Amino acid sequence: MQQQQQQRRLFTAAFLALVFLLAAVSTTEAGKKEKPEKKAKKSDCGEWQWSVCVPTSGDCGLGTREGTRTGAECKQTTKTQKCKIPCNWKKQFGAECKYQFQAWGECDLNTALKTRTGNLKRALHNADCQKTVTISKPCGKLTKPKPQGECHLLKAV
Repeated sequence: MQQQQQQRRLFTAAFLALVFLLAAVSTTEAGKKEKPEKKAKKSDCGEWQWSVCVPTSGDCGLGTREGTRTGAECKQTTKTQKCKIPCNWKKQFGAECKYQFQAWGECDLNTALKTRTGNLKRALHNADCQKTVTISKPCGKLTKPKPQGECHLLKAV
């Protein structure tokens, strides 16, 4: 019987120690102050508006573009940014617009032109590009069909 009382006291002591430990941990956690979140600073600065890329020399390669924005509290309202115009892009549709072109169509005998359509593939620097463009070019020499039955042989000299 004495042994049972001793076991109960030991169990009670362990239980009280556990309760005390849990209380101490929760008090420590409750005592921590939460850091106030940084308030997002509202700005009256507008979005950057960018000009087209102007090549440093020629009509492609490295160049610069100007950016502007408005707002009374803006620290910076203009800035210059480096840019690049790929030399293999069709300049007539905007130097910053890349199109995926279909195959050339048949030659129009009335105009002696053939055309093809291109769909916008990529616009650099959020450029304002047309979604679809059409280009034309001269057909070249129009070949007349040769009459059947004639055979031209070339002699090797």
